[in-house]
Amino acid sequence: MEVVIQEAVTAVYGSGEIKEVQMREQSPAPEGEEPKKRNSDAVSMISQVERDEPTKFSMLPKDDPVDIQFENVRFTATKGIFKKESKEILHSINGRLPPGQLVAIMGPSGAGKSTLLNALSGYSITGTRGKFLINGSPRDLNAFRKLSCYITQDDRLQALLTVMENMLVAADLKLGADVPLTEKEDIIQEILCTLGLYKARHTRAERLSGGQKKRLSIALELVNNPLVMFLDEPTTGLDSSSCRQCVKLLKVLARQGRTIVCTIHQPSASLFDNFDQVYVLAAGKCVYQGSTKMMVPFFDDVGFPCPMYHNPADYVIELACGEHGTDKIDRMVKGTENGKTLQWMKHHASLPSARTLREKFGPIKKSEGSESLHATSASHQLKILLGRGFLKAKRDSTLTYTRIMVNILTGIMLGTLYWQAGIDGSKVLDNYNLLFSILMHHMMSTMMLMILSFPNEMSVLTKEHFNRWYSLKMYYTSVTIVDAPLSVFCCVVFSVIIYTMTAQPPSLERFGMFTAISVLVVFVAQSFGLMIGAVFDVTNGTFLGPTLSVPMMMFAGFGVALKDLPSYLFWGSYISYLRYGLEGFVGAIYGLNRNTLECPEDKYCHYKYPTKFLEDIDMKGDQFWNDIICLAIILFFLRIMAFVLLRWKLTAQR
Repeated sequence: MEVVIQEAVTAVYGSGEIKEVQMREQSPAPEGEEPKKRNSDAVSMISQVERDEPTKFSMLPKDDPVDIQFENVRFTATKGIFKKESKEILHSINGRLPPGQLVAIMGPSGAGKSTLLNALSGYSITGTRGKFLINGSPRDLNAFRKLSCYITQDDRLQALLTVMENMLVAADLKLGADVPLTEKEDIIQEILCTLGLYKARHTRAERLSGGQKKRLSIALELVNNPLVMFLDEPTTGLDSSSCRQCVKLLKVLARQGRTIVCTIHQPSASLFDNFDQVYVLAAGKCVYQGSTKMMVPFFDDVGFPCPMYHNPADYVIELACGEHGTDKIDRMVKGTENGKTLQWMKHHASLPSARTLREKFGPIKKSEGSESLHATSASHQLKILLGRGFLKAKRDSTLTYTRIMVNILTGIMLGTLYWQAGIDGSKVLDNYNLLFSILMHHMMSTMMLMILSFPNEMSVLTKEHFNRWYSLKMYYTSVTIVDAPLSVFCCVVFSVIIYTMTAQPPSLERFGMFTAISVLVVFVAQSFGLMIGAVFDVTNGTFLGPTLSVPMMMFAGFGVALKDLPSYLFWGSYISYLRYGLEGFVGAIYGLNRNTLECPEDKYCHYKYPTKFLEDIDMKGDQFWNDIICLAIILFFLRIMAFVLLRWKLTAQR
C-alpha cells in the first residue's frame, strides 16, 4: 500500500493548515484490469482538460515535507568593473515557509522580491548572508537543490521541440535510464492532463500561448516530482483567466504537501484570495508575514485599517510604496519584527519549532559532489542531449538551411567573380585575394552565427543546469558534436563549388589540403564566437567579435607581408589563426613544387612561376602540416577557454 505523504505533514503540523487531497487506498487489481482503470482515468482527465478544469494530481511527494526558515538574511549587490560600489538590497529579514501552503512574496518594484526568491532557492548565492534552515537543520545547498526546482519569470523553453518532445527529454534526463518508457509516458500524460496541455502535446513550444508556455515550464519541472518549487512572477504576461488557472494549479500541488513559493507583483482581489500565506517586502524589509485572511486584522493592529471595499493586496502595496508615509512602513516592520513574528499565520501556535523538526525529519541527506546532483549517468545525458541537438538542427532554418544556402550562394558568387583564376598566370594576385576572401567568409559567417545564436541558448542552459538536468561537461560536448557534421558538410560543399569554378589545381591531394584548412578555420572561428557568445549578450558580442578579429587580419600576412612587420609586433603573427589558414591555403594551391602556370599570349605574367610568388609574399610552400598543427593547437585552446568562460558565466550569475 502506498505511503501518503500527507500523514507525515498532518502528524507534525496538524490538520488546521494542511487541507489534504483525498486519496483512496486501492487494493491490487486483478491481472488485466489495471490497463482498463488507467485508460478510464486518462479519459476522465482529458474530459476535464476539455472543460479547462484543473485535475487532481496523483504524483504525491515521496519524501518528508520541507519546512523552510530563514534568519537575518542580507543581500548586498555590487557593481562596477572592480565591484567597489555596493548596495544592500535585503536588510536582515526573517521568515517561515511551511509546507502544504501556497506562499506569495509581494512588494513594489525594487523591494527585493526576486532577490529573496533567488536567495531562498540558492539561485543566487554571491552577496547573500544569513541562516537558512531546512526542517530545522542548516541548509546543504546541493542536497536542497535535489529536492527543489526554480522556474524563471521568462519562459526558457526549447522552442523548436513540441510539448511532448520537451517532456520526454525532461523525463529521460530527470527520471533516469532505469525507468521504463511506458512509465515515463504515463507520468507525462498525467502532468499534461493536469496542466491542461494535453491537446497541445504535438504543438511546438514557439507556437504556444503565454499561458501554455508558463504551464509547460511548470510541467517540465514536475517530471521528477520536486518537494519545493520556486516561481518568479508566474502570472506575468498572462490574462486573468490564465492567471487564475496557474494559481489554482499551484494550490493543488501545494495541498499535497509541497512547499511552493512564488513572487507576484500586484494580484487582483480574487487572485490574492487563492494564496494561503503572503510575505510582503518594502525596501528590503518585511512589512507583513502571515495568511491572506489575517492581513486586514494586522492593519487594524498597527493602527491604519484597510478602507472598506478596498483590495488588501492593493492597500499593502500602497503602504509599501510609501504613498501613505514612510512612518507607516517602519511601524509595519516593527509589527512583524522584520519577519520574526508568526502570530499572523493561521494556526501559528501549532507550527513546530526547529528542534521538533530536526527530531522528526532529521537533516536532508547530503549530496557528495556535483555529479550526484544528476539523476542519470554522463553517457546517458550525452545521448539525450545529442538526440535533442540533432532534432533542433534538423528544424532550425537559420542555423541549418540558411547556413547551407549562404555557403552555396557565396561559393557561386566568388566563383563567378574569380572565374578560372586558379590556372591563369596573369591572375595570381587575384587568386591570392580569393584565398583571403574565403578566409573572411569562413571566419565571419561562423563566428557571428555563434555570437548571435548562443546568448539565447544561454538562458535555457542556465535554467536547465541549475535544475540539475545535466552536467555542463555533457552539454558542452553535445554542442561540439552536434554542430561538427553540419560545419564539415558546409565546408565541403563550399570547397567543391569554389575549387571547380575558379579552376584550382586538379589534384585530389591539393583539394583535400584546401578543405582541411577550411574545416579547421571554421572550427576555430566557431570556438572564438562561442567564447564571446557565452560571456556577452548579442549587442556587446556583435561589436566585440569583429573588433577582436581585426588584429587577426592584421597579422595574417595579407595586407602586410610577415617580413615587413615591425619586430615588436611580429609576435602577433603567431597567435593569428588567419595567418596559418592563409599559409595553408597558399601551400595547398602553390606549394608541392607546382609547375609553371599557363600565361595568355596577350598578357604579362609576373608570377607564372609559383616559387617567385611564394618568395614575394614571404611564405613557404612546405608548411602545410605545421599550419595544421598550429590550427589544431589554437582550436584546442579556444575550446578549453570557451568551456572555462561558460562555467565562469554560470557561476558568476549566482
